Amino acid sequence: MTRTKSSRQLIVTADDFGADEAVNEAVERCHVEGILTAASLMVSAAAAADAVARARRLPRLGVGLHLVLVEGHPTLPPEQIPDLVDSEGRFRSDMARAGIDIFFKPWVRRQLAAEIEAQFAGFAATGLALDHVNAHKHFHLHPTIRALVIAIGRSHGMRAMRAPVEPGAVIRAIEPGTPGIAERLAHGYARRMQAKLRQEGIATADQTFGIAWSGSMTSARLSALLARLPAGLSEIYLHPAISDDFANHAPDYRYRDEHCALLDPTVIAATAGIERGAYADFA
Repeated sequence: MTRTKSSRQLIVTADDFGADEAVNEAVERCHVEGILTAASLMVSAAAAADAVARARRLPRLGVGLHLVLVEGHPTLPPEQIPDLVDSEGRFRSDMARAGIDIFFKPWVRRQLAAEIEAQFAGFAATGLALDHVNAHKHFHLHPTIRALVIAIGRSHGMRAMRAPVEPGAVIRAIEPGTPGIAERLAHGYARRMQAKLRQEGIATADQTFGIAWSGSMTSARLSALLARLPAGLSEIYLHPAISDDFANHAPDYRYRDEHCALLDPTVIAATAGIERGAYADFA
């Protein structure tokens, strides 16, 4: 597909593919019947095998790797990455402290590199084409993690990565408000990531939506975003599921509402004139 400055192009992505069959069912429905064009796979999640089986019968769904390095299950045995996991063998939830350890401790970085390599290898083992890469809770904004993902990803054919640059002006035009310090700081890191990816020849969207309304992308918000979608390539990511209650779900996420939004006839109609696809269609 050819990109032009005046065109509006869109990738609609479901994160957490493989987390549960409730998520996987929503991904399949929203791709076949709605506007979903891509999904990001957690290779070591409980329902990853079911997600892969569904993806194989959905050839137009762009499937990428959703790297999990916090609040989830590792691919490697916990004893091989002791500084990345808690006493129960799950990734740590203290992202700030974990980020400091990753930055300052070489042995922690070696463990991290091994785990990232294992997750890329796990994706390769599915036989699916690697459409894109992103990370759970955008932990790849951390400069050390970003550098490792780029280096390791290249050896696995990575061609696209999410840089979560969300235009605040568009969000405030729909729901007025002032971004906080943390939001502005994250936006700065995302901008630097976007520039680095382009410098490295890795495709990324011009803008990404889903950060301000993570877990609460309702039909009204999604329709409003589509009406105001800027020129260039945009990505909108959501977390759809057919149920709000499944193992390890986020208690405040409106999974069913996001599932319904992707199938809403009003939302579907709002995509008229917008070219939709996966990263591979635009890279």
